[in-house]
Amino acid sequence: MDQNKIFSNIKNTELVEKRRKQMIKGAITLFKQKGFHRTTTREIANEAGFSIGTLYEYIRTKEDILFLVCDSIYDQVTERMEKTIDFQNPSLESLATVIELYFRLMDEIQDEVIIMYQEVKSLKDKDLRYILDKERDMVSMLKWVIVTCVPHELKAIDAELLANNMFVQGQMWAFRRWTLQKQFNLETYIAKQTEFFLQAVAVQGNVDTKEETNDR
Repeated sequence: MDQNKIFSNIKNTELVEKRRKQMIKGAITLFKQKGFHRTTTREIANEAGFSIGTLYEYIRTKEDILFLVCDSIYDQVTERMEKTIDFQNPSLESLATVIELYFRLMDEIQDEVIIMYQEVKSLKDKDLRYILDKERDMVSMLKWVIVTCVPHELKAIDAELLANNMFVQGQMWAFRRWTLQKQFNLETYIAKQTEFFLQAVAVQGNVDTKEETNDR
């Protein structure tokens, strides 16, 4: 998380990170219950376990807290993905492992994902652009995984589309869980989505090969 994006009166970076993590946890609980606009900074401070005066030592506005919530979501996912991905021997099996990891992460933070997409419009323009850039970085990481793991060469536009599909399908478990969970548990959902995704990769590889042959 880029702590310097939000002004703080406290210069101890470890303490700033600790307090802001408490704020994020408390804010997520309250935003889930009441929404961003109906939640007050005093309520966030109480939920985080300190006074409103202490809270304002670390942020300036409620929008700052929303920014920290959104920023932490992408940082959390990126950090855990980077720690787990092993590309010593990249393969379709490696790609399937990444798909499963990403989908399970989306399940773990499904409330945070919903909050972010419901409330991100309340951020200031420059903060919104920053969060959207982090989303693009996440898609780029998924694209790199695909290109690295797929045994045949993919067109850049196809890899981009596949990466965006993976990104959205993982988050769909959060957005559509109210109906998806009537038919699927998480394991079945991951298995079916992985099957569809690997089929799409295989089909695209066949199409690209035929086009190259015809061009010759």
